[in-house]
Amino acid sequence: MATLTVPAASRANLRLLRSRTAAKLLLLALVTAVLLPLLHGGSWPHHLTVSLDKPLTGASNWVIDNRDSHPLFLYFFGYISNAVVLSVRAVYLTLLAAGWTGVTVFGALVAWRVAGVRLAAGTAMAFLACGALGMWVPTMQTLALMVVAVLASVIVGALLGLAAGLSDRLDRALRPVLDTMQVLPAFAYLLPVVLVFGIGVPAAVLATVVYAAPPMARLTALGLRGADPEVLEAVESLGATRRQRLLTARIPLARGELLLGLNQTIMMALSMAVIASVIGAGGLGDRVYQALASVDVGQALAAGIPIVLLAIVLDRVTGAAGAGETGEGRSRTIGWPYALAVTVAVALAGRLLGRLDWPSGATLNIAEPVNRAVDWMTNHLYSGVPVVGGTADWAGHFTTWVLDPVRGGLQWLPWWSVLLIVAALAWSIGTWRTALTAVLAMAAIGVLGVWEPALDTLSQVLAAVAVTLVLGFATGIAAARSDRVERALRPVLDVFQTMPQFVYLIPVVALFGVGRAPAVAAAVVYALPAVVRITAQGLRQVDPAALESARSLGATGRQQLWQVQLPLAKRSLLLAVNQGVVLVLAVVIIGGLVGGGALGYNVAFGLAQGDLATGLVAGAAIVCLGLMLDRVTQPTERRAKKGA
Repeated sequence: MATLTVPAASRANLRLLRSRTAAKLLLLALVTAVLLPLLHGGSWPHHLTVSLDKPLTGASNWVIDNRDSHPLFLYFFGYISNAVVLSVRAVYLTLLAAGWTGVTVFGALVAWRVAGVRLAAGTAMAFLACGALGMWVPTMQTLALMVVAVLASVIVGALLGLAAGLSDRLDRALRPVLDTMQVLPAFAYLLPVVLVFGIGVPAAVLATVVYAAPPMARLTALGLRGADPEVLEAVESLGATRRQRLLTARIPLARGELLLGLNQTIMMALSMAVIASVIGAGGLGDRVYQALASVDVGQALAAGIPIVLLAIVLDRVTGAAGAGETGEGRSRTIGWPYALAVTVAVALAGRLLGRLDWPSGATLNIAEPVNRAVDWMTNHLYSGVPVVGGTADWAGHFTTWVLDPVRGGLQWLPWWSVLLIVAALAWSIGTWRTALTAVLAMAAIGVLGVWEPALDTLSQVLAAVAVTLVLGFATGIAAARSDRVERALRPVLDVFQTMPQFVYLIPVVALFGVGRAPAVAAAVVYALPAVVRITAQGLRQVDPAALESARSLGATGRQQLWQVQLPLAKRSLLLAVNQGVVLVLAVVIIGGLVGGGALGYNVAFGLAQGDLATGLVAGAAIVCLGLMLDRVTQPTERRAKKGA
C-alpha cells in the first residue's frame, strides 16, 4: 500500500498553523490561570444580569397606549399599514377575478416563456393540485401576500445592494447589519413587528420583508462589485457618465446575481410567509399552524403540499430565468403581451361560464386517509415494535441518552469555562476580533438573564448539528464519488431545499409526538440538503491534478479521500458546518411550537401573550447565540488565506 507524501510547502504551512493555534490556546490558558482566583463557578452570576422587564414592559405599554393616537403611528406606520393592506387585497382580488383557470394558464405561460414546455406543464399541474386538495382560496391568499412581500423585499434589497455596491463606506456599514439579519431566525422577527402593527397582514408582510431583503442586498452588491473592470473601463473611455455606466454596464453585467437574489428572496419570503401565520398572515400557513395546534396531521399535510408545490414552481421558474435557459420545446413567438391576452381571455370565459371558483366536486380529501395512516403508525410504529422499538421509543432514547446529557453537561460547566471554550474555538479558526465578538455575544446572553434556556437551546443545536454532519458528510461523499448517487439524490435534495421550515414539523409530529427530539429531527432534515450539496460540490472541485498524482502513486480510493480530497476541500467542509449550524438553529427555535422549549418557547410565549419583555429578550438571545455559532464555525478571510 502506497504512502502519500504531503508537499514540503504544505507541511510547513500546517506546522505554522499548528504552532499559531497552540500559541493562542497557551495564551488563553495563562490568562485563565491568572483570573481563575477571581472567578466563581456555577451558572451565570445574578449580579452580572440586567433585567429589561421594566423598560421593555414600559415601552410595550407606551406603544399600545399611543398606537391609535400618536402622530408617528397615525401618519407613518398607519400609512404603511394601509398601503400593505390595500396592495395585498388588490392582488388577492385580481387572482380571484382571474379564477382558477386564469391563474393556472398565466402561471403555465410564464413558465413556458422562461423555461419551456416541461416546466409549463409542471406549473399547471402544481396549481391544479392546489385546487384538487381543496386549498385554492388559501393558496391565492398566500400568493397575494407573496407578491407584495417579494416586490417590497426586492425594492428594499436592491436599493441597499446598490448603495453597498457603489460605496465602500456603506458596504462596511451594512455588512454587520446583514450578518445579524442572516443569523437571526425568522421566528424572532415577529414580536417587534406585531407590537407596532398588531396582528394581521401588515405585520406579516413587513416581517417577511425584513427577513427576505438581505439576500437581495448581498447579491446585488456582489454583482455590482464583481463587474468586469475591462468592460467598465471601455464604457468610461467612451465618455459615459456614472449613471450611464451603472445602467448600461454594471447592472446588465450583474444580471445573474440579480436574478439569483430574486430567487433567494422568493424562497425566503415564502418560508417567512408560512411562519408569519402565527401573527395572522392567513392562507396556507394558517391552515398548517391550526392543524399542528390540534395535531391534525392530515389537514396539515393537505395545506403543506401546496406550499411545497408553490416553492418548487417559484424556485424552478426564477432559477431558469437566472440561468438564462432556453427551455426544451420553448416557443420563440410567445411574449408577455400574448400571455396576458390569453390569461384575460380565459378569465373572461370562466366568468361568463360561472367557473371562477374551483369546483367543489373536484376536490380530493386526503386528510382522512392520512389521519388513518397516522393512527395506524401510532398504533403499530409509535411504540411496541419488537426488537427495534417504536419511533416514540427512539425519541425517548435520544432525549435520555443524548439531549439530556449534553444539556446537563453544558449547564454544569462554570460560566467562565463556557466563555473560554467559545474564545478558544473562535480564535483557533479566526482572529482575536472573531473571538472577542463570539465571547461578547455569549456573555450578552448571560447579561440578559437567559443563560440556562440558551444552553438548553445550544444543547439541541449541538446534537442536531452532530447528526446532520455525520449524515451529511457521508451522503455528500457518496454523491461526490458516484454520478449515479448524485443523480438519484438531486431531485430529493431539490424538494427538501425548497420546503419552508414550518412544513418540516408535520412529519416529525406524526412520527415522534411533541418534545425536544422532534424539534431536533425537524432541524436535521431541514439542514441536511445544504450540508450534502456543499460537501459534494467541494469534493468534486478538488484539483484533478492532485487526484491524478495520488492515483499515479498507487493510492487506493480511501487514501485519495482521506489524504487528498478531504484536506483540499477543507474550506467547503467548514462552510458546510457553518450553514448546517445556522439552518439547525432556525428550526430548533421554531421547534418551540412542538415542545422544543428553551428560547423558542419563550419567543412563542411572548407572541401568544403579547409579553414583549419575555419574547424580545429571548429573540435578542437567539441573535447572540446565532452570532456566536456563526463566528466559531466560519474562518475569517484573513485566517483562511493564511491557511491556504
